[in-house]
Amino acid sequence: MSAFADLHHEDEPLLLPNAWDHASARALAGQGFRAIATTSLGVAAVAGLPDGVAATREETLRLAFVLGSEPFQLSVDAEGGFSDDPDEVAEFARELHAVGAVGINLEDGLGPAARHAAKIAAVKKAAPALFVNARTDTHWLGDGDTTDTLTRLDAYRQAGADGVFVPGLTDLRRIAALVRHMDVPLNVLYTPGGPAVPHLADAGVRRISLGSLLYRRALGAALEAAADIRAGRPPKGMTPSYGEVALPPTRQDVPL
Repeated sequence: MSAFADLHHEDEPLLLPNAWDHASARALAGQGFRAIATTSLGVAAVAGLPDGVAATREETLRLAFVLGSEPFQLSVDAEGGFSDDPDEVAEFARELHAVGAVGINLEDGLGPAARHAAKIAAVKKAAPALFVNARTDTHWLGDGDTTDTLTRLDAYRQAGADGVFVPGLTDLRRIAALVRHMDVPLNVLYTPGGPAVPHLADAGVRRISLGSLLYRRALGAALEAAADIRAGRPPKGMTPSYGEVALPPTRQDVPL
């Protein structure tokens, strides 16, 4: 079992924050998070591209290249793998693993379960050490049908998924039932109006993702600060110093 997989089996669930660039990842790591994921919405928005339509393959790989050598475990949100071709998804996963990623999140978008299972199987063949978190969107995009959810997750598990992800699922009884059904870690998405982390832990959840929440909160904080300054008020909240954000110059950056 990999070090990243081990984090799914500790006493407390893995609380996984999602970064959108190098600075946000470094800041989160500085707060003691041993594993950090990327957020597809954040990556897409930073690049001025739409999310969820396979438009950010290169941007996602570029960010993984930057973050893959950092001293934390990196999992990459890869939408649906940026292709419907399992071999192309597998090649992308191989590239991610080559630059240091230890996990990949693949979403089904409510497309055919057999196609998503084929992607998972291809990824596990191409990069066996990569932790595949298989996401179903039955609660995120659909009506949350229990039978459909179980059918999809069972297919993904049989294809080799190391964990399963059901964003939008917030009912603690249904979460606990799903935990009992699955033999791999269950990942859910934290929502401010949903169950608190301790309650999710009690229900058996092993991984709690923050998704795009931190990115959206960062944008909200920037808007609030700008509004305060315009109104003649000092901005509220935490403000990292220039030195905390700026990278030290490398040898070639120093003028001679």
